[in-house]
Amino acid sequence: MFAFQAIGDALATAGSMAWQILWPLILGFALSGVIQALIRREQITRLMNTDSPRSLAIASGLGAASSSCSYAAVALARALFRKGASFSAAMAFEIASTNLVVELGLILAFVMGWQFTLAEFVGGPIMIILVALGFRLWMRGKITDKAREQAEKGLAGGMEGHAGMDMSVQRGGTFWQRLFSGPGITSVSQYFVMDWAAVLKDIVIGLLIAGAFAAWVPKAWLQAVFFVNDPTVAFVLGPIVGPLLAMISFVCSVGNVPLAAVLWNGGISFGGVISFIFADLIIIPIILIYRKYYGTTAALRITAIFYGAMVLAGYAVELIFTPLSLVPTNRNLTIVDDGISWNYTTWLNIIFILLGAVLVIVFYRSGSGPMLKMMGGSPDAGHDHDHSDHHQSGQ
Repeated sequence: MFAFQAIGDALATAGSMAWQILWPLILGFALSGVIQALIRREQITRLMNTDSPRSLAIASGLGAASSSCSYAAVALARALFRKGASFSAAMAFEIASTNLVVELGLILAFVMGWQFTLAEFVGGPIMIILVALGFRLWMRGKITDKAREQAEKGLAGGMEGHAGMDMSVQRGGTFWQRLFSGPGITSVSQYFVMDWAAVLKDIVIGLLIAGAFAAWVPKAWLQAVFFVNDPTVAFVLGPIVGPLLAMISFVCSVGNVPLAAVLWNGGISFGGVISFIFADLIIIPIILIYRKYYGTTAALRITAIFYGAMVLAGYAVELIFTPLSLVPTNRNLTIVDDGISWNYTTWLNIIFILLGAVLVIVFYRSGSGPMLKMMGGSPDAGHDHDHSDHHQSGQ
């Protein structure tokens, strides 16, 4: 009986969290769809062939504009590397496309507070600079050559088809003309549905883990683990432990925000939360994909450089935010125990569910349904062409 009640509590908490984050998620993916529909990836790839500050900035900007789940981001980074992008620029793209994207910023602001969104956008560039420095020191010569050799084999990792699809609008005109044209609306619907399909499993797993954590792990136990009563130890420990917790949670991208909220309520340091959120790119399944893409040596070094950069970025963010009094003091985020009631969240959920439904209808009516079956695929199966023309011609 006790087991059933415990499972029920965890599911109820997960359901409540899902309800609280639904509208910002839909809004975030819709805005992300607009950005991706109007930015052509191919035009910028050729500017990423060095590890100069300009190349890294372009790669980061392109990554932030091409929002995707962690698996697709990793596959896209390899595709860029194979097309001639430098290793550092490909990794900058990868980090930005999961950590500097509009939907993550929105969900962090709504669930945890604007300070966490600001920390994400301050810490992200710091992490990219640290990774670039790490690659310059530790990923060069024979290791990079071997990694490129392995990458050229084109072994499938995860979400290859999704990574290879360029559904952006090819026609000319102003921003608004392109957006509200038939191809523009179809393209937004394609990115919206495909991005949801890519991350839905992670969001559900993330909510279930966070629900179980919130329902089963006593807050006092977490406070002891995170040394809440010793600020110095908490500061040192948080960013070291944060990525390790993320690695074993197996959840990527926006899916780990609910668990981040539970950890924050439990007393993990501000820097620890930020390093935890950054660590979606070193979860165990993705480390195994790095091994397949770049070989064992390169995969271990990528993981070590990423981990070090996440830890240092976590410290840097806390050291920058503390003197500016930007570290939040509220350790009782309502996402964890708010429940479902008739309030503004309910109204916003209804509005955005309707918006999402419209985009799903446009997606299927434009004949885009078969694209969902191609999301896994192989990186060299001819996916890397403009899918939008094919589906938009029926408009």
